[in-house]
Amino acid sequence: MNYSKKNFFLFIFLFVFGQIYAQNTTNISGNIIDEDKKSIPFANVILRQTKDNQLIKVAVTDTLGRFEFENINEGEYHLNINYVGFKDFKSENITLIKQKNTIIPTITLELSGTLKEVTIVYKKPFAEQKIDRTIINPDVLITNAGISALEVLEKSPGVQVSLEGNISLKGKSGVVVFIDDKPTYMSADALASYLKSLPSSTIETIELMPNPPAKYDAAGNAGIINIRLKKNTLKGFNGSISLAFGQGFYSRTNNSINLNYRINKFNFFSNISMNMNNDYQDLLIERKYLKNDGSVNATFRQNSFIKNERYSNNIRLGADYYLSDKTTLGVVFSGFYNPTTATNTNKSTLFNQFQQSDSTINAVNINNRKWWNGSVNFNYSYKIDKKGKEISANIDYINYTADINQNLENSVFLSDNTLKTQDILRGVLPADIDIYTFKVDYAQPLKKGGTFEAGFKSGLVKTKNVAQFTNEKNNLTTVNNDLSNLFDYNENINAAYLNFSKDFKKISVQAGLRMENTNLEGLQFGNPIKRDSSFKRNYTNLFPTFYLNYRPDSLGKNVFGFSYGRRINRPNYQSLNPFSYPLDRFTIYAGNPFLLPTFSHNFELTHTYKSKITTALTYSYTQNIITETIEFEGTLFYSRPGNIGTQKNLTLTINGGFNPLSWWTMQLYAQVTYNQSLSLIYGENLNNTGTFYSTNFVNQFQLGKGWSSEINFNYQSAAYSAQFVTIPFWRAGVGIQKKIMKDKGALKLNVSDVFFTFQPGGDILGLGNAAARFYSVLDSRVFTLNFSYRFSKGSNLKLRKSGGADDEKNRIQTK
Repeated sequence: MNYSKKNFFLFIFLFVFGQIYAQNTTNISGNIIDEDKKSIPFANVILRQTKDNQLIKVAVTDTLGRFEFENINEGEYHLNINYVGFKDFKSENITLIKQKNTIIPTITLELSGTLKEVTIVYKKPFAEQKIDRTIINPDVLITNAGISALEVLEKSPGVQVSLEGNISLKGKSGVVVFIDDKPTYMSADALASYLKSLPSSTIETIELMPNPPAKYDAAGNAGIINIRLKKNTLKGFNGSISLAFGQGFYSRTNNSINLNYRINKFNFFSNISMNMNNDYQDLLIERKYLKNDGSVNATFRQNSFIKNERYSNNIRLGADYYLSDKTTLGVVFSGFYNPTTATNTNKSTLFNQFQQSDSTINAVNINNRKWWNGSVNFNYSYKIDKKGKEISANIDYINYTADINQNLENSVFLSDNTLKTQDILRGVLPADIDIYTFKVDYAQPLKKGGTFEAGFKSGLVKTKNVAQFTNEKNNLTTVNNDLSNLFDYNENINAAYLNFSKDFKKISVQAGLRMENTNLEGLQFGNPIKRDSSFKRNYTNLFPTFYLNYRPDSLGKNVFGFSYGRRINRPNYQSLNPFSYPLDRFTIYAGNPFLLPTFSHNFELTHTYKSKITTALTYSYTQNIITETIEFEGTLFYSRPGNIGTQKNLTLTINGGFNPLSWWTMQLYAQVTYNQSLSLIYGENLNNTGTFYSTNFVNQFQLGKGWSSEINFNYQSAAYSAQFVTIPFWRAGVGIQKKIMKDKGALKLNVSDVFFTFQPGGDILGLGNAAARFYSVLDSRVFTLNFSYRFSKGSNLKLRKSGGADDEKNRIQTK
């Protein structure tokens, strides 16, 4: 018998034996969660025979809390489970029958009474994939220390932040940002200003949801980014402190303290931060005015140096009262005071068709803004039974008050540098916004598995915006009625939702439906040269969501997913105000009362391998997308929010973590996006179509003795969206960390944009007989030194969500 025949018969023998053995054995699988329904990774699971307590096998749960024992003989068994900080668990007897696999119902571990001096060696991954979201753990990156929340977002996979502060997710604009499941109620530039004032040290996780479930507001055609702030959950008095100083061209500092005190039935928590962020933007704008034959008739060049001085004081105070094991009452007070001064010194020169200087304007625009915010949330939760049936309610009141003063000084010079005219435009723009929301949520586990959820929400928004402008020329002050106005806006949104989720052996399903009814009205009061104007709108829409996960193998080494969601994006409140004001003598910002809501259909296919590498293909079709638009009229450029007819987006992404060596961790994110924007805008046909690429690459090194380091790299090619085509850019950052004070403290030093290459720019399309481009130099290379220290004592408590306000905060402009 030759060698190949021997191998053949050996294979047949092993196959037949394996089939006979498999027919007399079975598999056991299950998953483990904590009382917050979060998966518990790396828990020890021991399978023992009941009759003599003999140890049969040992398993460890994966990062999703799953475990499995294969090829177990029929008989009586039980499970012993232990994990640091939780009570030991022993299951009831399990009867195994041959050829019948057994799935254990979800096991919930209870927290132990006391946790003393125990070190849990578990390193969080930078990104975790769930059925309806990707969870980012910012603290994993050294270079996230001492920076702002906006900078953390910029480094998150799939998130892009434009020069104007517009946040995109996977190449799509229209993202709604939440803080602790509550919307921020701000417009894009205002949100960027707020996130710059929020230190990274206050962030626990960032949740990226391209297709949020029905429980969340349907607002945000590109999805939701939910920033969860840190909240200590230990008994006694505990907390953390973070101090950071950064030096670029200008200095900045971000400091925060988190405190928690739990005694008897009360839990008090707080977060306080004080920050100063100074930076600059050196902006070059070139506009060409064209003849009908395409030749240049005149050229406008403007160089602006914008210095931003931002100060912020944020506070969050809250308390939970555990009335009983079933009932919890809570209250949260939060607010901020953010004074900001932006000084824009620019020089504008107009050239004739022969590139000869025709006139020059030197301008200084000083914008002082002071925003006050105060909010209060009352929350209630009641556990109806021990099976998970629960009802919760939230009542929110939020107020924003603004004191805004603008001074624009212009000096016009002739071609021979002779002063022609001087004038000053002064503006006083107070604003007041009140938001009221009420929300109820209900959850009920079903007898045959799965969870049913339902809820409703009602929100009321009232805004008042005043613009009082005066002109000063030749020592004479006159009222500027072209720019002055008074605008009142009221909005009411009522919503209800249903949601169902269930885990089967290899399939997980979640489906939901949300209905939202919108009622709004706006009134612009007249003045001596302008008539009153008003508008009213009412509409009701349905927003379905669906998620499907398929696990072909029992341990979930490969997980395939599909999701669909319909979304809406409503205009922010100030955008509907038909007033206008000059950014400079040649650029006017204006509102748009004719804005329509944006609707989008979003589809996503995903594959996750070993909970480490996730590949996703997303497609979205969006109608009437709300974005910044530019109109050319005479020698003026008007910047206003507008609707782009349709946008198609197809994006392929890969996100994964790797360990080439035990001391070396890599995190890679790569994205390819095809964008097509089609619209008739200001009489011009717009077709902005293109494919662009981006990548984030992070390397972390464990150097031993408490030392670690990091190198990160980010690149984006030219990108295409609405009227804009941006130029490519790249940047690199480095950081080093030393743990001190028995690993409770850390010193971190990082440098952002080491090679000073993050300098955005681009072209503006659809301008008719004009062409425009821009280029910026930013204060982007910053050396940051951060010290952090945490202290804790006691046992873990259960985290609770508070806050029922959803979409409204995202639509307030506070910059």
